[in-house]
Amino acid sequence: MIPKATPTPGQGLLSPTDHALLLVDHQSQMAFATRSIDIALLRNNTALISKAAAGFRVPTLLTTVAEKSFSGPLFPEITEAFPGAKVYDRTTMNAWEDQQVIAQINAFERERLVIAGLWTSVCIVGPVLSAIDQGFQTYVITDACGDVSDEAHVRAVQRMVQAGAVPMTSVQYLLELQRDWAREATYGLTTGIARTHGGGYGIGIQYAKTMFGASEGGH
Repeated sequence: MIPKATPTPGQGLLSPTDHALLLVDHQSQMAFATRSIDIALLRNNTALISKAAAGFRVPTLLTTVAEKSFSGPLFPEITEAFPGAKVYDRTTMNAWEDQQVIAQINAFERERLVIAGLWTSVCIVGPVLSAIDQGFQTYVITDACGDVSDEAHVRAVQRMVQAGAVPMTSVQYLLELQRDWAREATYGLTTGIARTHGGGYGIGIQYAKTMFGASEGGH
């Protein structure tokens, strides 16, 4: 039987109300040893997803490991996007083994989790594999993650994908939350974030608006 197409989104697509975001260990000490991505790019991508989640009001959990004793504070881009938000500090490398983190995840009441952080092969693999084991649909924003080598990052992503995680990028996350330029309430938010953090795409938006007033969807 030939399927009948309808103008409805695929069930695998994210929306602002169907998931929670976990930002794990984007900290100074973790960044010092990161080699799989340029740190400036990592900070940019982390800022992009933080602003997207804050703007679309996605439930977000911020967590650190040994913040005071070793690893240092979160990237300022995160705390600026979520001023006054509680940061859950842990001793466990796997955030999923921390009871306060789990309590907050359960409080979110979301079946889907989107995760990013440092390092991919330790602090991201741990909660991702644990969440999948417990029945959560899990997505990983791979360009807002990093590791001590390309090999470590790539192997970690492969391992998570093989277990059922869905990889995505920071710009993909932002645009998937918007998904329709006719959604005027978040149009300015989305294009504003993209202009600042979207690289060549953002410069293109700036150019089009400045030179001839163009915009997506006729805005």
